[in-house]
Amino acid sequence: MLDDIDFANARVYAIPMTTRFRGITVREGVLFEGPAGWAEFCPFDDYDDQVSASWLATAVEQCTIGWPTAVRDKIPINCTVPAVGPERAHEIARTSGCATAKIKVADHPDSLAEDLARVEAVRDALGANGHVRVDANGVWDVETAVKHIALLDKAAGGLEYVEQPCKTIEELAEVRRQVNPLIAADESIRRADDPMRVAVAGAADVAVIKCTPLGGVRRAMRIAEAAGLPCAVSSALETSVGLGAQLALAGALPHLDFACGLGTLSLLKGDTVGVEASLRPVEGSLPVPTAPLAVDLEAWESVRHTDPERTTWWLDRLDRVRSVLATTPELLTR
Repeated sequence: MLDDIDFANARVYAIPMTTRFRGITVREGVLFEGPAGWAEFCPFDDYDDQVSASWLATAVEQCTIGWPTAVRDKIPINCTVPAVGPERAHEIARTSGCATAKIKVADHPDSLAEDLARVEAVRDALGANGHVRVDANGVWDVETAVKHIALLDKAAGGLEYVEQPCKTIEELAEVRRQVNPLIAADESIRRADDPMRVAVAGAADVAVIKCTPLGGVRRAMRIAEAAGLPCAVSSALETSVGLGAQLALAGALPHLDFACGLGTLSLLKGDTVGVEASLRPVEGSLPVPTAPLAVDLEAWESVRHTDPERTTWWLDRLDRVRSVLATTPELLTR
């Protein structure tokens, strides 16, 4: 499968972000083409080559064999509200067209007052019938999680769920016993030594599945089945080329009970496909692509990485991770 891909013409991109998110202000990655179309490789800088091999496996699946047959053609989307002030949070939610918002909280140790104001603003923007969820990215301990969730739940007039309030499965289970909102597991699944075997059913009510770091659409579907929980699919901050795989997963899952976190192009100031093909939500939903999206040359030129050192860094990284993947063929979907 690796031999079928045109790695020699891989293209490195750099896209400024609208707001600092996950500690970065520029999103970078690599695009390359295979017999089934284009794919994207974009693990974050702090991921080592072994972890990044699953990200490359997703790209290999996409550009060599494509995706499974979809069972739905449209996916409901939540808007993503980063750690911004309440006025900006209100604007993001109000103009998104989405009925659900996922709000970043716990951005720093003293963020509670800011988090409450942000949640209140988003609830006001969505109205009483909207769904509000928050994501703490596993930074709280149990005591802090229980306290903050109660306050955030009140500010939201009821949270749909809280994503990864604590780091470990044991902590999630303890929090789940003490709070009213549903608990969703994200990092506990995708960062597990063996995501196929991680037991989250007693620790969470919802499984957040991201196919890009899990090794592809088909592997993510097996992980979702093994989790045994209702699922929401979420982005890994890809451009439209990589985001297509996440939508393919959401389209192919037998059951999809929650709006998905796939409206993240709003965080990027550019894209790698043309404007008409760009996967930006319309009226709160996105279409499920039937094939990988093609890179648009004009769009590509506008986001081409102009730093030679970073370009070389990414291409060298791609070569290293290819070598890792070649020695772990179990990650490659066939």
